[in-house]
Amino acid sequence: MKKWLWLMLVILVAIAVMDISGAFQQPEILPIVENTPIEKPQSQPEPQNNNTNTNTLLVSADQLLAHLQKLNFQRFTTKERFNTRTYITTELRKFGWKPQIEKFPTGVNIFTQRQGTDKAAGAILIAAHYDSVEFSSGADDNATGVAVVLEVARLFADYPTSRTLQLAFFDKEEAGLLGSQAFVKQKARISNLRGVIVMDMVGYACYTAGCQKYPTGLPVTPPSDKGDFLAVVGDMEHLPLLNAFSNPNQNLPAVLTLPVPFKGVLTPDTLRSDHAPFWYQGVGAVLVTDTANLRSPNYHQPSDLPKNIDRSFFTGSAQIIVNAATTLLETTAVLTTPSAT
Repeated sequence: MKKWLWLMLVILVAIAVMDISGAFQQPEILPIVENTPIEKPQSQPEPQNNNTNTNTLLVSADQLLAHLQKLNFQRFTTKERFNTRTYITTELRKFGWKPQIEKFPTGVNIFTQRQGTDKAAGAILIAAHYDSVEFSSGADDNATGVAVVLEVARLFADYPTSRTLQLAFFDKEEAGLLGSQAFVKQKARISNLRGVIVMDMVGYACYTAGCQKYPTGLPVTPPSDKGDFLAVVGDMEHLPLLNAFSNPNQNLPAVLTLPVPFKGVLTPDTLRSDHAPFWYQGVGAVLVTDTANLRSPNYHQPSDLPKNIDRSFFTGSAQIIVNAATTLLETTAVLTTPSAT
């Protein structure tokens, strides 16, 4: 047990070393941007979901990758972020959603929701930040997260669930989580939330020994020296939310679930993405990530391009997120950790 706790805490610190951390007008025509061909870094089997449940929602690799191509431009300036919002809101309307623009002093969030069949069951929010750092197209950081939220919008548009499904696209994450901080200040927005899923970089994988980095001095052997798993970080007060990501499907990427005690007080580096503001409002939230600079040499670089996204891993990550979202939306169970007796 002691060794596991050491491993958990040190890996958490490692994962979070990454710095995962204008009024809006009517949609305008997006500027033409150069499409970068998407290349598969290594031949990997395309993930298949073998779930025999005919109601399983299956993601489309073509849809996901098309979003990456459309977002293949820097999303840093006011104009660039406006163009990004134009694309996102246009796609949402295409799927039948009614996006709302929510301005805060330094940026603009996008929010939309579809009511569930059980009003007492509360809501699940699925979110990603849409801005990038300067001089980077941010294919992984965070066009992959945006693409998954849009794929969720497509799949769940006409799929009834007990819980209400909410979608959010946060602005200014790279400037210090400003969009998510503005969101949680709206008490009406979070009063009905039962859980939040935040995606921040879910499309890069590496398969050679040693390509996944860890800090020195680990007291036990790391789970893998390959970057072939998806990490899900959650607070220990909401373990049922974290456990929804348990993945028994061998055809999808492995999932490393990491419960964080005391809302990250002992591991402050785990608070560097848009899940953190929800923790401090008492709302359960998980961060889904590929571990960023601990794996990818393209983190916050001009080389963060669609061609460096692993199609198989990205599609598999999206399917894991959709599977977990389906579980959480269809249940009415409490998502807080039962008190010890």
